[in-house]
Amino acid sequence: MAKIKSAFFCQNCGYETPKWLGKCPSCGEWNTFVEELVEKQLPQVIAFSTSSGRTAKAQVLQEIVSNGQRRIILPDSEINRVLGGGLVPGSLILFGGEPGIGKSTLLLQLAVQTTLRVLYVSGEESEQQIKMRADRIGQKNDSCFILTETNIQNIFKQAEETTPELLIVDSIQTLFSSQIESAPGSISQIRECTAQLLRYSKMTEIPVFLIGHITKEGSLAGPKVLEHMVDAVLQFEGDQHHVYRILRGVKNRFGSTNELGIYEMNGTGLRMVENPSEILISTGDSGLSGVAIAATLEGLRPLLIEVQALVSTAAYGTPQRSSTGFDLRRLNMLLAVMEKRCGFKLGAKDVFLNITGGIRVDDPAIDLAVVAAVLSSNADIAINRSICCSAEVGLSGEIRPVNRIDQRIREAEKLGFEKIIISKYNKGIEQSNFKIELIPCARIDEVLKALFA
Repeated sequence: MAKIKSAFFCQNCGYETPKWLGKCPSCGEWNTFVEELVEKQLPQVIAFSTSSGRTAKAQVLQEIVSNGQRRIILPDSEINRVLGGGLVPGSLILFGGEPGIGKSTLLLQLAVQTTLRVLYVSGEESEQQIKMRADRIGQKNDSCFILTETNIQNIFKQAEETTPELLIVDSIQTLFSSQIESAPGSISQIRECTAQLLRYSKMTEIPVFLIGHITKEGSLAGPKVLEHMVDAVLQFEGDQHHVYRILRGVKNRFGSTNELGIYEMNGTGLRMVENPSEILISTGDSGLSGVAIAATLEGLRPLLIEVQALVSTAAYGTPQRSSTGFDLRRLNMLLAVMEKRCGFKLGAKDVFLNITGGIRVDDPAIDLAVVAAVLSSNADIAINRSICCSAEVGLSGEIRPVNRIDQRIREAEKLGFEKIIISKYNKGIEQSNFKIELIPCARIDEVLKALFA
């Protein structure tokens, strides 16, 4: 009989210790240790085989032949973009999001619409529930297998029989291994099941999607070591009261983490939004003050977003500064620049800033739009909706250039804008190359003349 003992695991990093500790020696967090039952026994042979049958052997770096990175192109162009151009064979991808946001719907939609042979494993729903959702989405894949199982050994046996080209697990918190005595969802179970799935994906070169739960703080449930084990971490964000969802790459070993995917939730699943600017720019009344349009970039994708500002007199003596989707410290810096360099007295006024569409923008190119929206609200003068901005604002009040300005200009031109305000110091930008009118400015006072003259 195997010897059973208990150990304490850190919920943040997975550090193991035989006794309870108040502070984790590995990550420094307090009160994160929980007790788990651990069964020490010889590891069982996992029920899957490898096509190559290779064994690990040390090789000289110069002798390794690089055959490039093969990608599996999925029918979902947004997932392809966020992953860096497609799915890499043998990759393990963790897919996280809040409950009810649409994680299972998106991956089931991927499973039934791709031409790959897919094994969809669900530990949370029955076959009938999955079938109802697949019928609503519109089933097209005749090689999509559904398995409702939580035992990791049984899952590998079914994978051996069905020989899938893509494995989807919903969710990793429901799986358990008979080698571990603790309950499903515990730290040791999550770590062990993920390690076995990682070994499976690397040995068979079958990509695996894992759906993960989200804690109250908004982070992925389970130890942080889980995020280090996987090849990519995708975060599915959005508000349940709105129809738009945003897919971000938090970690990606095969591509950039700056890419963004946008979906619209409807009755038949999630629709890919090819032109994100259609949801980020409102089509309301053009005579409202405090609204400016900015041309920004998310990875390789140019976007036009709407910046809204509200400036009012402080009712209680202490002015408020509030920002949604934009760094509050950068907003305070821009307000100080406007007061010091341009003479606008905003120190005794409340300033509220909002980036529409529910996205968060870190691109400094929207600085000029933030300044324009704040000054428009302060003077209660509307900005012409045919004008957009794309430039950074420095501490001395100068308009600084931003990278890849030509892509931003062409996106604004494609969406029908007539003028765009850019930095005077952008090199190699000629008016003859664009149909949209370019307004180069060097200082904020020149921007004011172009906007409110």
